[in-house]
Amino acid sequence: MSILFVMIPLGLVLVGFALWAFFWAVGDGQFDDLESPGWSVVADDKPAPTVEEPQ
Repeated sequence: MSILFVMIPLGLVLVGFALWAFFWAVGDGQFDDLESPGWSVVADDKPAPTVEEPQ
């Protein structure tokens, strides 16, 4: 029963930290654009420049 005196405050502290981290991330703009980073992997890269051989 005495473990509840440790686990309940610890759980509340962890929930408080998670809420703070979530609102910090929203305020910092982490969730502004969720589509572009996924498509940047699919986009083609620029072709590498070719080296011409001397004649």
